[in-house]
Amino acid sequence: MTDERSRDSAPVATAAPGRDGASRVVTMRGVSRRFGNRVVVRGIDLAVPEGAILGIIGPSGSGKTTTIRMLTGALAPSEGEVEVLGERPVRFRRSTRERIGYMPQLFTLYPDLNARENVDFVGSMFGMLWPRRRRRTKEVLTLLELWDARSTRASDLSGGMQRRLELACALVHDPVLLILDEPTAGLDPLLRGTVWDELHRLRDDGRTILVTTQYVNEAEECDAVALIADGRLIALAPPDRLRREAMGGEVIEIETNGVFDASKLESEPGVLAVRQLDQRRARVTVQDAATGMPAVVDAVGRTGADVASARELQLSFDEVFAELVARAEAADRSTAHGASNGERA
Repeated sequence: MTDERSRDSAPVATAAPGRDGASRVVTMRGVSRRFGNRVVVRGIDLAVPEGAILGIIGPSGSGKTTTIRMLTGALAPSEGEVEVLGERPVRFRRSTRERIGYMPQLFTLYPDLNARENVDFVGSMFGMLWPRRRRRTKEVLTLLELWDARSTRASDLSGGMQRRLELACALVHDPVLLILDEPTAGLDPLLRGTVWDELHRLRDDGRTILVTTQYVNEAEECDAVALIADGRLIALAPPDRLRREAMGGEVIEIETNGVFDASKLESEPGVLAVRQLDQRRARVTVQDAATGMPAVVDAVGRTGADVASARELQLSFDEVFAELVARAEAADRSTAHGASNGERA
């Protein structure tokens, strides 16, 4: 579902524009947040251009929601600077807040109002006049499959329907910036796909969208992904580039019809790494799979082995995330060990 052309122009570094001439909608410079002696967010640098979807992914307690709350102005950073739509969030003007749609992690709507009344009320708060408000209310409730439940009180909706209702309220006034904290939590896969289709449409219309998600594989739907662990930004890149970073290149999986010693491929040009899986299977890391696969197959043949199959391997984003987090943790341990040795010296 992701548009490859748009992904190619997504933010890949803190200073890169998303599209030619695109302005930065969100900027974070050296942002940290403490609660007492506990540091929850550590030195985040981040820039998000206009017309991009940035996915913010991390384990529970990693600092995702705290980061989102600083972007909305609910929290001030302990250190660093945050700018959203050219202003500091803690000092947003009313006109600036009206350009932002926010969906928090916890349900915060009016339980005694029905679904349509909740959306209509939010639209009225943003100054929408009745004809447009009525039309837009029906549009977002229909999009999120809530129109048939429009007369049901919010408190009587299921958890998944409440999440959809809150997303409808975030979308009703057609904001230029959407900040969504776990918008697809509790939704079935088909409805999650519908929500992402709408987010892509909004992106293509020039909207900027920040999404936190507990579904790691939803990273594929984003133009760029920010991986957060232990309050730190450990990676920021388009999904395909993150996968390549985690694998150290592109990976080809080879299976032969008989026993094969994959270590014979280590000296081949373009081969970065070789991993023997069993007597007949191996994974070979190369710079480019398109050109590397024929060369690897030929190299296997020259050893006398018969190739049964060869394919490019794509790690799931659960595997990519786990690899990048493990790598960051190993780097932290190495740094701490080096500092400890320096102190003893």
